[in-house]
Amino acid sequence: MIHWPVPEPEIPAATHPALAAVARAAVAAFRDARGRFDRTQLAEKVGMGADGTPTTRLDQLVDTAVAETVDAHRVNLISEEIGVIDNGSAVTLVVDPVDGTSNAVAGVPFSAFAGVVAVDGEAVESLTTWLDTGRSWHAKAGETLPYRTTGRRELDGAAVSLLRPHPKSEDAWLRVSRRAGRVRVLSSSCLEAALVAEGSLDAFADPGSDTHRIMDIAAAAVLLPAAGGALIDAYGRPVEIDPDLSRRWSGIAAATPDLAEELAEEINRPSS
Repeated sequence: MIHWPVPEPEIPAATHPALAAVARAAVAAFRDARGRFDRTQLAEKVGMGADGTPTTRLDQLVDTAVAETVDAHRVNLISEEIGVIDNGSAVTLVVDPVDGTSNAVAGVPFSAFAGVVAVDGEAVESLTTWLDTGRSWHAKAGETLPYRTTGRRELDGAAVSLLRPHPKSEDAWLRVSRRAGRVRVLSSSCLEAALVAEGSLDAFADPGSDTHRIMDIAAAAVLLPAAGGALIDAYGRPVEIDPDLSRRWSGIAAATPDLAEELAEEINRPSS
């Protein structure tokens, strides 16, 4: 078993009731799963998710708790494992129940719940909760936050977190890392974007592997602008709420729009 304690999430009172309830359900299911199963059992592939990737036992247990809570609140759901639940509501929750599953099943304390409230397809609110600490980042579109990004505009010397290199993105990964002052690979996109929002990192990026699904970056699309930053796709595609889980992005979360664009330029630079 993984004996790290899983605390109650610190969810602001202003959070949408359905989003708050789903986050609490995800944390409770995460805690229960870690108390009942060992690392091998948590990591076991028990099915195929709606996004076309294998589902671990941990993912399945937490996603099921999320779906049950969504049904109780009669809102819609877009989730990476279960897919789409349509309850005929104008409100849709876009949820990544466990972002950083590989960390979570190994006992590395760096994974998150992330969710967005979308009204008629427009993202209006986000919540990211660090599962191992309970710490949460909450944002509403059009409202500023009490914390800000670093404000950094240049890639040279920046503190950048990157998705691990893939064959498709290897050259771009190396180009970005050579210009950055510090590089981290933390393996939880939602948490890494939150760290950019509060100024602990200058940027986080998938350097061109098209790994991100909408639930991986939807929360950042609300959180980053509220903190003075930017969330873009490396290839210029619009980041939009879409139930088509075959769509992929290479998300860039940056302290400023200037830094986001410079990262995109470096990622798209032809290999020499």
